[in-house]
Amino acid sequence: MSEQPAPAPTTDSAVPAAPPAAPAGTSSAPASPLPAELAAALKRDSAGLVAAVVQQFDTNEVLMLGWMDDEALHRTMTSGRVTFYSRSRQEYWRKGDTSGHVQWVKSVAMDCDGDALLVRVDQVGAACHTGTRTCFDGRDLPVSTGHAS
Repeated sequence: MSEQPAPAPTTDSAVPAAPPAAPAGTSSAPASPLPAELAAALKRDSAGLVAAVVQQFDTNEVLMLGWMDDEALHRTMTSGRVTFYSRSRQEYWRKGDTSGHVQWVKSVAMDCDGDALLVRVDQVGAACHTGTRTCFDGRDLPVSTGHAS
């Protein structure tokens, strides 16, 4: 998924920005706000980010994909609301602050490799910035389907 450049942020559209944390183990990395064991287990990309798949907790509907650094994950785990790090705007944003389409955190899990997160939420309203319930509504691609033998 590629992210298109976004317009310059307004003061009411995002949580105050800070640069994403550098990967653990680098000399310039600020101290992570996460528990040491979790911070050590995360495998971040070169920008210090981890993919976060967001899923509706009661229907298992996949709503969207966002990106988190250590601070965004910490805010998500401790506030009850989902916070992402915007790669295009280079700032934190808490889902629903301007749209009212809040994501209430129900659980957060890390995958077996530590390079992806599953954030289960109770989504209020549309999850997608286009106004659709999910970022995947109406975007099916033509595929050849298989079957188990």
